[in-house]
Amino acid sequence: MARSRLLPDNFTLALVATVTLASLLPASGAVGAFFEKATVGVVALLFFMHGAKLSREAVIAGIGHWRLHLLVVASTFMLFPVLGLVLRPVLQPLVTPELYTGVLFLCVLPATVQSAIAFTAVARGNMAAAICSASASTLLGIVITPLLVGVVLPQASGTVQQDVLGSIGRIMLQLMLPFVAGHLLRPWIGGFISRHAATLKYVDQGSVLLVVYTAFSAAVVGGLWRELPLPALAGLLVVCAVILGLALTATTWLARRLGFSKEDEITIVFCGSKKSLVSGVPMAKVLFPSEAAGAIVLPLMVFHQMQLMVCAVLAQRYACRPQATALQG
Repeated sequence: MARSRLLPDNFTLALVATVTLASLLPASGAVGAFFEKATVGVVALLFFMHGAKLSREAVIAGIGHWRLHLLVVASTFMLFPVLGLVLRPVLQPLVTPELYTGVLFLCVLPATVQSAIAFTAVARGNMAAAICSASASTLLGIVITPLLVGVVLPQASGTVQQDVLGSIGRIMLQLMLPFVAGHLLRPWIGGFISRHAATLKYVDQGSVLLVVYTAFSAAVVGGLWRELPLPALAGLLVVCAVILGLALTATTWLARRLGFSKEDEITIVFCGSKKSLVSGVPMAKVLFPSEAAGAIVLPLMVFHQMQLMVCAVLAQRYACRPQATALQG
């Protein structure tokens, strides 16, 4: 019997297990220092693999939909930050200031790639445009996210590293350089990656789990759970639900208002309303001190699961529309 799309997937369960392990057995001292250094290489490998997976043919096929891409970029890097800032007086009292810093951080992150494309495929949307738009969002995020961090996040919090240009340089070195190297080597390694995609998926996920374990270990040693009240965790669910609901509503309304086709609307909704855990966790490690990164990525982890559950339902509803049924026949 197939697992319901509303239930957490194996990766989400692994994330919960990783946070639990870091809470009970955090890496500290020499072990913690070793993991901190190991995550640098792991993150580089993660983005190297992303670069090698990016197909130039797919990008060229989808790049002509410039209006669609502009709307997705505007939703990802403008709509979300505006929502986070405008709703702050209403939503921040539901959580701690540290958690809301994490909420603002997720608002400036790029869109997710794999799940946005997967949901677009299920819903029978514009696949070429989805691949192009989601991939472009990841690349743009390497530069735009640290810039927005310097603008959107509260500078007085003491958790944001003040050297924005230095942060961009670190991200370019740790993320962009491996990404470009992987993409340039695609003609030689692309076939291997395609043939072993199912296996290499665990390399991606394992990299994220290691970074999460390292970040939460440092946060737990710094007193994360002692300072985080249980009502704030419940409030975080409400905050993420409100922001996700408004983003989905806005992208759907704008796509229809601007006259996009149903296939393009699907791509806009799934690429413009999702945030990348795979990109966000490594960026948090670069942009924030280790002891702050755990609380920073917690809202992203909650939002990640919530967006998967909601978008799974939306994808099925889109797939059942009459036009899609006609195409199947």
